[in-house]
Amino acid sequence: MSADNPASGELATSRLLEQLMQIARTSALEEMASGFAHELNQPIGAIATFAQAAERMLSRPEPMTAQALDVLRHISNEALNAGQGIRRIRKLFNDAAVARTNCAMSDVIAELMPVLELLASRAGARLEMVIDEALPAIAVDRLRIQHVLYTLVQNSLEAPRPTQRPARVRVEVTGDRYAVTTAVIDNGVGLSTEARAQLFRPFFTTKDQGTGLGLASSRAIVEAHEGAIGCDDVEGGGARFWFRLPAAIS
Repeated sequence: MSADNPASGELATSRLLEQLMQIARTSALEEMASGFAHELNQPIGAIATFAQAAERMLSRPEPMTAQALDVLRHISNEALNAGQGIRRIRKLFNDAAVARTNCAMSDVIAELMPVLELLASRAGARLEMVIDEALPAIAVDRLRIQHVLYTLVQNSLEAPRPTQRPARVRVEVTGDRYAVTTAVIDNGVGLSTEARAQLFRPFFTTKDQGTGLGLASSRAIVEAHEGAIGCDDVEGGGARFWFRLPAAIS
């Protein structure tokens, strides 16, 4: 089948979308484990600390029973074991290697464009793309970086906006010899200060049906590439989500 055949292009788009959804599911599971670890480590540590303190107190020559000491020892041991188990889970995810190849961000985006155009079409939005010329190469796991861009564009397309304002999302790629920055800009109502402070935390979401894992997994992917991710307000309304990746070492 020819590469110019529309059916071939649709098949390639379908395959890429399937791969991105698999990355999204995997990243969500990783961030879910990380989120659970973050939320549980502190209380579990407190349980262990207080249980050990209670054990020491009950070990003094004061009225107490051997049964109480035995229960407290079990509490302490189980809390410590749980904490160690959570740390092992986090280590499995955090140590996962990122498979990278040197490429141009424009090529990464070009592969993803049919998927992004499909998303924009379904949302009835206009998608704009502006890419600077002569950007340095970046060393990335292409599919994971595509997942980040997919997530940011999808979120921007779903951003609440005034009813009279047609939906528009603009992707800008700029850079210098040190890094490449990709920004996704919407024309919605923007974000509150409280929401912006928590956007990249696991399980935080401003959507009724959101999981709160898309932006958290995007941050994990970008940081695994030694990059940075953030969000700014846009003058006149809207939000600008961006991620910066270091230039590949030549």
